[in-house]
Amino acid sequence: MKLVIVESPKKSESFSRYLGEGYSILATQGHLRDLATSGKGGLGVDIENNFKPNYKLMPKKEKIWDEIRSQAKKADEVLLATDPDREGEAIAWHLADMLRLDVNSTKRLEFHEITRDSIKEAIKDPRIIDMNLVNSQETRRILDRIIGFKLSSLMQKKLRSPSAGRVQTATLKIITDHEKEIMNFVPKEYWEIVVTIEICKEQYHLKLAKVNGKTPEIKDEKAAQDLFNKLGENLTLNEIIKKVRNIPSKPPFKTSTLQQEASNRFHFSTSKTASIAQSLYEGITVGEEHVGLVTYIRTDSTRLSDSYIQRAHSYISENFGSNYIGVVKKEKATLLGQDAHEAIRPTGNHRTPSLVSKYLSYDQIRLYRLIYNRALASLMSDAKEEVSTAFLKNGELEFRLESKKNLFDGHRRLYEEDENDVICTPLMQEGTVFKILKKEKVQKFTTPPARYSEAKVVQLMEEAGIGRPSTYASTIRLLLTRKYIEATKDGLKATEQGIKTATVVAKYFPEFADVCYTAKMESDLDQIQYGKTKHLEMLNSFYAPFEQKVKEAYQIMYKEPEEVTGELCPKCGSPLVNKKSKHGQFVACSNYPTCKYIKKPEKVEPQYTGENCPECGKPLVIRKYGRNKTFVACSGYPTCKFVKNEEHHHHEEHDHELGKCPKCGGNLKIRTYRKSKFIGCSNYPKCDYSTKLKK
Repeated sequence: MKLVIVESPKKSESFSRYLGEGYSILATQGHLRDLATSGKGGLGVDIENNFKPNYKLMPKKEKIWDEIRSQAKKADEVLLATDPDREGEAIAWHLADMLRLDVNSTKRLEFHEITRDSIKEAIKDPRIIDMNLVNSQETRRILDRIIGFKLSSLMQKKLRSPSAGRVQTATLKIITDHEKEIMNFVPKEYWEIVVTIEICKEQYHLKLAKVNGKTPEIKDEKAAQDLFNKLGENLTLNEIIKKVRNIPSKPPFKTSTLQQEASNRFHFSTSKTASIAQSLYEGITVGEEHVGLVTYIRTDSTRLSDSYIQRAHSYISENFGSNYIGVVKKEKATLLGQDAHEAIRPTGNHRTPSLVSKYLSYDQIRLYRLIYNRALASLMSDAKEEVSTAFLKNGELEFRLESKKNLFDGHRRLYEEDENDVICTPLMQEGTVFKILKKEKVQKFTTPPARYSEAKVVQLMEEAGIGRPSTYASTIRLLLTRKYIEATKDGLKATEQGIKTATVVAKYFPEFADVCYTAKMESDLDQIQYGKTKHLEMLNSFYAPFEQKVKEAYQIMYKEPEEVTGELCPKCGSPLVNKKSKHGQFVACSNYPTCKYIKKPEKVEPQYTGENCPECGKPLVIRKYGRNKTFVACSGYPTCKFVKNEEHHHHEEHDHELGKCPKCGGNLKIRTYRKSKFIGCSNYPKCDYSTKLKK
């Protein structure tokens, strides 16, 4: 028996179906070990002993590890089939280390899609663990632990901010700088001259484009009125210029562009897109087949494999015609692109969105259709359209009307992008005079820049070289959790605490707020992965200057005073202050830790209804449950459990009876509570008998 170890239970299900008898499949469910929080500074790293890490089994992973260890002892061979990325390589190495397997001979399966052929090929052609990739991940983890623990501790003590870090702080700085730009924006007045004319029984609204061949700047009403007075009653068609333009298809998705497009089209958060894409990658049961529908989802490449290109070209020719086959786009090389994986694409063109839609959820099919169509359309021919620009004049005033006519749909036949509606070119002749039906001068004001969406932040992170495809969504999620930013209907808004944190870090640790520094650090870490730099060289060069800066910051950084309540501590007489914890706000002594007094929250007076309980005579009160829900019950609870108006509990009673209650003799009925059905007594709340409803 051979033991194959994967990362997720979903993958283990797929592997079991593909490999059959002779193989046992287990899942680690992510990392098994992480740096301990013991040792000097709680870093889990022995700085003085060449940054030797101290790994510890993660909480709640004991049962998983016991099962893996037990099965490994019985197995003839252990095959490591974790994800084909940096974290997956690290998990594979940790497994080899914990199971005492030889890293130079233990088989490491690499696959980029979860299909029968891909897994069989990985079994046939295994490799060994890439220690350069492992060292790169370990160096990242050690750096993040050192920066995170030391910088976060400083921020907590001086600023009461929960954390700071290598990637999150640089990303936060991007958002807070933009927020300051919005806050400091001063609207400026400007005016537009707009006319309405009729062409081919269609009304068009045209804005003034040129005055004596120059673009006008109409800053006030007087300037607008002067131009308005020059406008006559007609416009004359002076010239029509027609151009044919080709619109090439966009490349297939990589992680960042998929998150951006899903946000723009479906308003998905980056985390939601990542979660749905992961489910499509790990495998879906389609008919009698369990298969991964898309390739690996954490990639910074738009490259497609030769085999997929050949299959796609055949599919395009058969379904659309040979004139729809386009050229294969060459990916532009970037300094930070790793090109370790293909673009995100469907694993099979025969699994069309319409074919698999009945096996997927609503959101899954939307994302799969997006991935499928984008990958296929990237290999289709250019769309062609004729763009006509009409120049209409009245004296020195010039207005323009642009229209488009589709000549060849090309890739748009499959992947229609969000562009302006294509309208037919109006049938007009030069010299034609059009009567102005309406003319007006409109006052307007410039508006502040729009807040960044999650998709825009991902784009900026990628452009700046901050983080990697696997960290985009988690970084934004962390900033939201820390309450440094908040999601509003207008986009991501930096909070006061977020702006304060980014400003202070930029002042005392400018390198961590500098996207160029963070990008260089990412690039240096990549050099370890390529075997061009030793990981100890990077750690040594980073640690000493950073440690010195932290020590200096503790001495010179201003500590933000806590908010005083105006009361004195009953134990030591020190002022009481408002404090925050992960559980919320509370009042405590400012002399902590010498004095550990915490003020108990004042009891909220019950809200009486003015009625008495029909069972015990005590007053009825309004109670709360959930976030904003209330019900009326007896104030004598738990002695008296009377509840008035059971609809407050959202109980739904069905008509048909199911016999007698064994507790009180009442009628048993099917009831619904919070979308779950059960059998309950009709005399509730006097009788609380209930039992499960058998399916």
